[in-house]
Amino acid sequence: MVTLLDTRRDAQALRHPEKRNRPETPVIRKPDWIRVRAPSGEAYAETRAIVKDRGLVTVCEEAGCPNIGECWSKKHATMMIMGDTCTRACSFCNVKTGKPDGLDPDEPAKVGEAVALMGLSHVVITSVDRDDLDDGGAAHFVATIQAIRAAAPATTIEILTPDFLRKPGAAEQVIDAGPDVFNHNLETVPRLYLTIRPGARYYHSLRLLERVKERAPHQFTKSGLMVGLGESKEEVMQVMDDMRSAGVDFLTIGQYLQPTRRHAAVDRFVTPDEFKALETIAWSKGFAMVSASPLTRSSHHAGEDFERLRAARAASSPVAVPGGNAP
Repeated sequence: MVTLLDTRRDAQALRHPEKRNRPETPVIRKPDWIRVRAPSGEAYAETRAIVKDRGLVTVCEEAGCPNIGECWSKKHATMMIMGDTCTRACSFCNVKTGKPDGLDPDEPAKVGEAVALMGLSHVVITSVDRDDLDDGGAAHFVATIQAIRAAAPATTIEILTPDFLRKPGAAEQVIDAGPDVFNHNLETVPRLYLTIRPGARYYHSLRLLERVKERAPHQFTKSGLMVGLGESKEEVMQVMDDMRSAGVDFLTIGQYLQPTRRHAAVDRFVTPDEFKALETIAWSKGFAMVSASPLTRSSHHAGEDFERLRAARAASSPVAVPGGNAP
């Protein structure tokens, strides 16, 4: 069976010449539970046309997400703002690295228009890392949130942000813009940061999530992990504990998939039964929402999961608390 992941690997390598200097790593044959079909269908084509006609970038395409066919067929897309070029070179990520172009001042309005046109009830906005900007792109996030609220006031907004490392006050700008969900992925266990996420710092990312809860207690927080990179179960459980200490509401866990031979190798494919066990452990640690499966990604089923998260809060706290972003 021809799969989306198999057919795009060579094209992805050509799009990212900066990865050519990395040594090649072995590619492990994917098990049957990982395979997905190439995207097709009228709704998929309509979503693609809306994105392309407005010159927008999506993480669905740039990161080679395995769920693009399913999501775009449902007119779900995760917008990636501030360009398609990242200032970092994480070894797991398929977004290209280099010197980014300047920000497009019209981009927030274009995103808002696209969200309204697609009729989205929930939208996820992410970005490349922009270490070249004084605020890491925080003001652009704020402008995009405001543009979506103006164009589609009923749409709930989830942001998946960079870490704003060494950008004092940047995270606070974004928190104060009042997104419904503030997501920042820890990605992996602390021991693997040097090789997998070398430009980031584990405890800084953890502190960012904690800061959201301190400043806006009713803003939902979310974070995600990849497994299959060589981490141990005990290390994953410790990260869960760290997240809960930081007040994280929603945890996602998915299988790492190697975009090209120049990226970090897959250590192993975690079985569906192991994912189920991790999900059970996470629930026991007190997360309000958990999604764990081989193909789980931060934005996959984000709208449905947000509704479940909001319902869980309403069930536990039927009286809304003033301030923050109470549902």
